[in-house]
Amino acid sequence: MIDTLDVIDHRPYPLAAGRWAMAQRWHDLLFAHWRVPPEDIQALLPPALEVDTFDGSAWLAVVPFAMTDVRARGLPGFPQISSFLELNVRTYARLGDTDGVFFFSLDAASRAAVAAARRWFHLPYFNARMELRQRADRIDYQSRRTHRGVEPAHLAISYRPTGPVELPQPGTLEHWLTERYRLLAERRDGAILAGEVHHGPWPLQRADAQIHVNTMCEWLGIDLKPQPDHVRFARFQDVYVWRPEELAMGTGAGQASR
Repeated sequence: MIDTLDVIDHRPYPLAAGRWAMAQRWHDLLFAHWRVPPEDIQALLPPALEVDTFDGSAWLAVVPFAMTDVRARGLPGFPQISSFLELNVRTYARLGDTDGVFFFSLDAASRAAVAAARRWFHLPYFNARMELRQRADRIDYQSRRTHRGVEPAHLAISYRPTGPVELPQPGTLEHWLTERYRLLAERRDGAILAGEVHHGPWPLQRADAQIHVNTMCEWLGIDLKPQPDHVRFARFQDVYVWRPEELAMGTGAGQASR
């Protein structure tokens, strides 16, 4: 991994205190974003959180990628959980002055990683059967959720970069969508947790994406358009993650209990 812990000038606030808990590298990532009415997203968030908006719109993302070099601090990578495919459905929210990424789902092709992430980070991870194939400069990606007791979800997408690498500039939509350094999660008792993350500036490229099947948000009651409103590709990113800390007390069973 590239050590980015000394690359901090791009961050909107200082690096998290304490030691990071997990390191990982993300590969061949696509940010596929849709505009969604803010009230539709607000209705799906825990009561303590407020939807974050850009130009009056909330944004919902479907993000397929591959993970490698996943390891806990002080430990080597283990074959069952150090490399696997992942697919996120995310939006953007805040609690007071604290903003971050809120995940509706994180599908992964590693049962061990799913179990560990649900227990340690209180995130809604789900088991899935997934495949990534490279055809010249195009990536074919498929995911089908297999987690017992939850709604099915399926994505079949083909995507490729179409432009040079550009770092997101402050004030742009790309910067607002991607330069996020905190995840927000809901614990089983409804408490809101915040986990700090760190990475370098995103090396984004314009992209072409062709979606063949997308039912990733049907279980949320959101009907997405056939094609996204905004897409960007990133070849890789090195990421460090801190253990989440409680921001607000819960009042009942939360999303993580799914």
